[in-house]
Amino acid sequence: MISLRAISALFLLALGVTTLSAQADSLTKLTDRDDLFGWEAVGRVDIADGGYCTGSLVASNLVLTAAHCVFDHTGKRRDASSLQFRAGLSNGTAIATRSVGRFVVADGYTPGVGMTIDNIRTDAALLELTEAIPTAVAGPFVPYENPRPGDKLSVVSYGQSRDRAPSRQRECNILWRQQGLVSFDCNVTFGSSGAPVFTDGAYRAQIVSLVVGGSKNPDGSTTAYGMHLPPVLSALKSKLRSAPPAQTEPQAHKRVRVGQGGGASGAKFAKP
Repeated sequence: MISLRAISALFLLALGVTTLSAQADSLTKLTDRDDLFGWEAVGRVDIADGGYCTGSLVASNLVLTAAHCVFDHTGKRRDASSLQFRAGLSNGTAIATRSVGRFVVADGYTPGVGMTIDNIRTDAALLELTEAIPTAVAGPFVPYENPRPGDKLSVVSYGQSRDRAPSRQRECNILWRQQGLVSFDCNVTFGSSGAPVFTDGAYRAQIVSLVVGGSKNPDGSTTAYGMHLPPVLSALKSKLRSAPPAQTEPQAHKRVRVGQGGGASGAKFAKP
């Protein structure tokens, strides 16, 4: 079992290595309707200033993403009206596009302090859409209750230099799980923030964790970090139920064209 002190050391090391890069040969682009089948509920969370993250439906009107995606670089909370979810976005066409009416962030998350252990545990946000996406169009995913080291995973995400269509890594692994943290060797990069990490459920893939940060190792492999999701998601749903209602007349949303003027959001990945 890895101690909390050892985990802290791992994160300190991660912050001192080079930026993550994609390993293109391990990814499959989901560029047509057949490829997207079953993954329609994964989409891009576009931000009015041109940034984006990855998000996924966990209910017909709820999108799960990383908390740091809903704060700007100064740590200021973004307006819900500046966010838009584009389910199954591929080559400029989304299966469904919805504005965000309101959102909540997991308790304990502190914007602006970077990839700390406490922030990784709580780096999750729940976006409520102004209009639900029918489940027949994009079926929501449910969380996986008991991930264990050695479990086989997959990741579907958008990312820097691959933002026009989602990419899927068909197989990666849980490295360890302890004290609300999960580490996995999945291929992630800027823009992958909020991407769902999946394992196979009884009938359909289930979400093990969210990508909230990562690093590139000396041997060229990547290590990604996320939280043990079920208790965090349950708390987010309770918080949303007690939050003030959304504004009835949201501000107009600035549309972001795929590949034009946009960039990955301020994802918490290791930098030199």
